[in-house]
Amino acid sequence: MTWSHWQVPPFVTGVFFILGVLTLYWVTYNWLVSWVHQRRFKVTDDVVNTWYGVIYMLVFVFSIQTLVTGTSMSWQFMNFQLIAVIFCAYFLNIHVSYYFFLPIVLIYMLFNGSIYYWQSWAHALTLMTFFWVLNETRVKCHSHRDSLLLYLLVTIPFGGLLWFWMKLKFNFSWAVFGEEWLYLVIFEVLLYLYVTMLAHDSELKVRLARFASHDALTQTKNFAAYTDAMDDYFHRSRADDQPLSMMMFDIDHFKQFNDTYGHSVGDLVLREVATTVQTVLDANDLPATFYRTGGEEFNVLFPGTEVAATKPVVDQIFAAINHLEIQADDHKFNVTISVGVSAVVRDDRSPLDFYNRVDRNLYHSKRHGRMQITVA
Repeated sequence: MTWSHWQVPPFVTGVFFILGVLTLYWVTYNWLVSWVHQRRFKVTDDVVNTWYGVIYMLVFVFSIQTLVTGTSMSWQFMNFQLIAVIFCAYFLNIHVSYYFFLPIVLIYMLFNGSIYYWQSWAHALTLMTFFWVLNETRVKCHSHRDSLLLYLLVTIPFGGLLWFWMKLKFNFSWAVFGEEWLYLVIFEVLLYLYVTMLAHDSELKVRLARFASHDALTQTKNFAAYTDAMDDYFHRSRADDQPLSMMMFDIDHFKQFNDTYGHSVGDLVLREVATTVQTVLDANDLPATFYRTGGEEFNVLFPGTEVAATKPVVDQIFAAINHLEIQADDHKFNVTISVGVSAVVRDDRSPLDFYNRVDRNLYHSKRHGRMQITVA
């Protein structure tokens, strides 16, 4: 129809169809991941990627095959289906065990009415082998500088073998065989270039997002990230009646480091303190997020945690920093911190109410000799 009515070759429309299907996948996948994150489900992005990728491509493959099932042209959309397999196995890096893959293949063969043909069994075994080889190629060669060449060294011969089984089954001409194999190779190259372009764009967005939400000096999350998280945690705490605690601290006499030794030493102190705190948090199972919210001021949010439960971690951070010895050129010095800790209470009407109370606790520590923890 595309050629006879609009003078557009089916191959060209096929290219746009494939790109449209893949674009729809990325859009819906990103929406799904955002939805999962917003609701804080304990599901990793890899799990979402695996299940959604498999389900999406199975729906695509079965849906398109319904148009030609039971006809002498039931091979017509095979290139689209092979691209779906390549996309899942190589670009999404989805690993499917044989005990899961085999039932899918059998169901498809029953659906397509091809289970009684030996060529279909040869095709199915080749397809499963193709999938697993693509997995291994992705893991071992994806970062290689010749990754496109290695990718094609796998996809081209497997594609030819898969089309060879179809030629034996349907007895179409060698010209058709060569044409379909060539179309598949072109699809494979376009798929590689398209996904690589999207991946590069995604990596750039990730870097920009990190730049916007992280402090460049200490690599902790910054005040903007703190504000977003605090607003979310606070309203969840009020809505679900869940605890929320916060530790706020700053470095005692920090201005003296800059005035006495220079700003480079002050920066070193900030980095060492941030690294020490993150090390303590990583060593504990308590859910916590670390932020640099001011010059020498830092905050740790403990969602779903009462103040009493944060005490061991707060004490570890306090002790670790107060025993921290920093070497800068010929100078060696120690660092101390003052700390304020509190939790959300019913009288808090906004995140600012909560923040101000923790801030008052911090300044109580500073006004009463520094190097101490105030909890209230």
